[in-house]
Amino acid sequence: MKDCAFLFPGQGSQTIGMGKDLYDKTEFGKKIFKMADDVLGYHLSKICFEGPEQELKLTYNTQPALLTVSYILYNLFGKEPLIAAGHSLGEYSALLCAESIKFEDAVTLVHKRGNYMQDAVPVGKGAMAAIIGANIEMVKKTVSEVNGIVNLANWNSSSQIVISGEKEAVEEAVEKISAPKSVFLPVSAPFHSELMLPAQRKLAHDLRNTEFKNLKFPVVNNVEAKETIDGEETREALIKQVTNPVLWHSTMIKFIQEMKIYKYVEIGTGKVLAGLLKRTARELQIEVEMMNIQTLDDIKNIQIT
Repeated sequence: MKDCAFLFPGQGSQTIGMGKDLYDKTEFGKKIFKMADDVLGYHLSKICFEGPEQELKLTYNTQPALLTVSYILYNLFGKEPLIAAGHSLGEYSALLCAESIKFEDAVTLVHKRGNYMQDAVPVGKGAMAAIIGANIEMVKKTVSEVNGIVNLANWNSSSQIVISGEKEAVEEAVEKISAPKSVFLPVSAPFHSELMLPAQRKLAHDLRNTEFKNLKFPVVNNVEAKETIDGEETREALIKQVTNPVLWHSTMIKFIQEMKIYKYVEIGTGKVLAGLLKRTARELQIEVEMMNIQTLDDIKNIQIT
């Protein structure tokens, strides 16, 4: 599939029951879920299949759950892309599928990443808000003028920007931006903000003690929207990613407009990235083909022209 880009979802795409058909109906799915359970030392598989939802939504469970399901689906699909990208946590999935890191290392890293992020800021101190319909330059200017810590966290599309930081500072920024719509996100920590520095320091130690090989296919990182196959570069990008914004809109512009890629497969639970991609493609007035692989049946039914 040398004319196709693969996209890997991040936190927020999880759902109870995710991956159960992969476990029940394939030996590979069963093997990888059991490996995840053994490596983590608890039944991640049971949380994925049965919940409860509050357990699955815990960051240190969500991240390995999404990575595990994406990895199984990718391998069962059995096709290699021209290039790939993953949204935040999804970047680990992309690197795993590009064979830069081993599954055991990847699932351990994202579990620790979730723990570190959760522990970095006391519950209630931080917040994240999605700003809908505001200009990126206006958002950047406003957050730079607000008292307290508030940062750009995700530039998802031209009309969807997420900010993150201290609760009061985020509230002040939302009020000053006065966008057509703003939504406070139901998250447990202010991801991709300066408040994640303690998490970044801990994760950097783990990342630098993990082997990263050169990639089988290029992956575009979140922090610079830059493609690379270099293992060391990907490691450093993952470190920076913890406190820096996810430049997803820039990545989609790069794929569609610069690289002229018109076929995409989102591999993993949910269709968030498909929606963002279609929105950007419409704005560019370019038609793209978007496919989603969430289940075994999706793999069997997918039609790629």
